[in-house]
Amino acid sequence: MEAKAIAKYVRMSPSKLKPVADLVRGKDLNEALTILKFTPGKGAELIEKVVMSAAANAENNFDMNPDDLYVAEVFANQGPTMKRYRAGAQGRASMIFKRSSHIGVTLKERTEMTAKAAKEVEGGSPDGSES
Repeated sequence: MEAKAIAKYVRMSPSKLKPVADLVRGKDLNEALTILKFTPGKGAELIEKVVMSAAANAENNFDMNPDDLYVAEVFANQGPTMKRYRAGAQGRASMIFKRSSHIGVTLKERTEMTAKAAKEVEGGSPDGSES
């Protein structure tokens, strides 16, 4: 089961949002919210809002336990670009691009099988014993 949230037409460039999105991809929900809370910049605040919205969707619409959720997918795709003009040198006009983004977050429940697989990837055996 998965829960999604999308914020469209966010007035920030995707190139500023993508590094922040990479910080939380694959993390547990509480860990992701903590990382976003202490990451400086407007991009972290915007992604935090979308993650919290996806968590609320998971809890209210699908009766999922927030403690079992992790950030399965985060994207910051390019939205429409507004084109504006600014006066340039020698009577010319310079183009100004005001970029926008679409931010999307997908949360999934971590099951026993995915928890065991995550421990195996970290280097330990799933039952906790060393071999």
